[in-house]
Amino acid sequence: MCQDDGGFSGTGQRRVREVLARHVESGRIPGVVALYSRGDETHVETVGTMEHEGGAPMRRDTIFRMASTSKPVSIAAAMVLLDECRLRLDDPVEPWLPELANRQVLRRIDSPLDDTVPARRPITVRDVLTSTFGLGMDMTVIGTPIMNRIFEQGITPNLPEPMPGPDEWMRRLGELPLMHQPGERWQYQIASDLAGVLVSRVTGQPFGDFLQERIFGPLGMTDTGFHVPDHKIDRMPTLYAPDPQSGEFHVWDAAKGGRWHQPPAFQGGGGGLVSTADDYHAYFRMLLNGGTHGGERILSRPAVELMTSNRLTPEQQAARDTMARDNVHISFGQGQHGGWGFGMAVRTYRGDYAPVGQFGWDGGSGTSTYADPTNRLTGILLTQVGASVPSSIQLMHDFWTTLYQAID
Repeated sequence: MCQDDGGFSGTGQRRVREVLARHVESGRIPGVVALYSRGDETHVETVGTMEHEGGAPMRRDTIFRMASTSKPVSIAAAMVLLDECRLRLDDPVEPWLPELANRQVLRRIDSPLDDTVPARRPITVRDVLTSTFGLGMDMTVIGTPIMNRIFEQGITPNLPEPMPGPDEWMRRLGELPLMHQPGERWQYQIASDLAGVLVSRVTGQPFGDFLQERIFGPLGMTDTGFHVPDHKIDRMPTLYAPDPQSGEFHVWDAAKGGRWHQPPAFQGGGGGLVSTADDYHAYFRMLLNGGTHGGERILSRPAVELMTSNRLTPEQQAARDTMARDNVHISFGQGQHGGWGFGMAVRTYRGDYAPVGQFGWDGGSGTSTYADPTNRLTGILLTQVGASVPSSIQLMHDFWTTLYQAID
């Protein structure tokens, strides 16, 4: 049942602001922008500053590094291609990604890289979109030969060296054996970047250009892209990765001259976007509206339903559950949702204040973006403290806990 009468209580809104302010006053979060809406009612809170111990105040139009909250947005490009029948879910990806033909699969997850068996079947579009194509970031098997090689190859973000261009990235990816048989197991991150390369090769356009033309432009997402141009760079805060032991603030990425100041060689759908609270609000509201925005259809209703509902079998799901349960000490409680759709988490059980059916994701740069069809609720929380310490994740938990109480 849709419960969309009413918005938020005045008391609830004050508590949201108080919780945000408390985190900033603690000294562990320099600044935060929070936007939340229900029906036609939208509220924005800006607290604190762009830099640790000072700088310009946070503003509604501050541009943040969206990190893994890029995933739920960038995947829309693939949904456009499904809608137009330029991709089919169970077609092999080899015509566009020949580097992934004739895969070998590790005999065991800790096998040497040459201890393999042939893949039982080709990798399909569905495997890529559900993050089950056979390779990914698995923090439960750090130190295995395959994880070591993934890091050495530079095919994941957040390493000192930026990722290479898409063709070189694909070449390096094609040199690796798969960790699991195609379609067998959910794995994080790499599939989201691979989806961007797939879209680019199908369309013959750079991934960012297609996103701009079909998603960002029509939605009025004027500040969303893969870098921040000179005339907007003053609107981007410093990104910090505090020391896990001492809590001392270290700059992970400066705005001017930093990683997002110039167009990247690799436009990463898994974590490369920059955006604002209002831009992301437009996108998630479009999903809540069944794919329409201002009377214009961006995605078909079935495409939205496919993206935002659980797509994993119980067997594939086991890896998601393991990551949530066994990585709580480094994920600080993120990932306890149950399911995964296309590019985003989907709640399949009620483990906190949010109901079943809520969809979205969080980012390691201090970003949290979800929508909830039951309550017609959208929430966007943006800060500039990375998840090297629990501070930004704890802020997210407190924001959502307080926001759900604020529903009138």
